Amino acid sequence: MGRNKLLLPLDGEPLVRRACRRALAAGLDPLVVVLSHEAARVQRELSDLACHCVVVPEPSGDMSRSLHCGLLNLPSDTSGVIVMLADMVHVTEHIVQALVDAARASAAPLICSRYGETLAPPVFFRRTLFAELLASTGEGCGKSIIERHRTEALCIDWPVTALADVDTPDEFARL
Repeated sequence: MGRNKLLLPLDGEPLVRRACRRALAAGLDPLVVVLSHEAARVQRELSDLACHCVVVPEPSGDMSRSLHCGLLNLPSDTSGVIVMLADMVHVTEHIVQALVDAARASAAPLICSRYGETLAPPVFFRRTLFAELLASTGEGCGKSIIERHRTEALCIDWPVTALADVDTPDEFARL
């Protein structure tokens, strides 16, 4: 990207703040925000929001480190977690709220967002899957766990266009 994409402004608001504001509006509490690159700058953008920022120790390109860091910073009585990404700019409060509502109404260990044939964040994982998530490595926000438990998962369908994320300057320019 050439610069910290979490701080890119969209509609006058940094991407990370936009995602956190939507998560909070959907009732996520606590909201744990996992940071790495330029963590202090990102934290300043979130200073007035009710979120708990944690910094990945010894960050690498492996997304599982961020996931593990977030999980390890949840209160011990947390019954589940919604994993979402700040660069998925079309994830709305409504999408997050639908996962919350589904988690309350279903005993499924996993509630996935499905965009066409693609399962992607945000995803709800019940505590029963935390040990597997902590043992997983690599990319994909728990993708191997999602695949392992796919038959037990509840999927909520969203438009394919909501899957878009921001990884390149061109993708950001198109927004």
